Amino acid sequence: MTFYKVFAVLAPLCALLPEAAAASECDQNYSGACVPVASDVDCAGGSGNGPAYVEGPVRVVGSDIYDLDRDGDGIGCDS
Repeated sequence: MTFYKVFAVLAPLCALLPEAAAASECDQNYSGACVPVASDVDCAGGSGNGPAYVEGPVRVVGSDIYDLDRDGDGIGCDS
């Protein structure tokens, strides 16, 4: 197989890598906004001390590991 044939097959796959890397930087327990993977995440504008913040609202689709959904309605950072 020539270099050009290999490149033609691999180039479209390589284009997907940055998107996959960016998605892995977001916690999969939340959707609607990118909740960063960090030691602690708080709602922007709230009383939390970070070190990371998220603009809400975010839907909790897994475990609410950062306790963003204080009222338990399935939506975090909504107040």
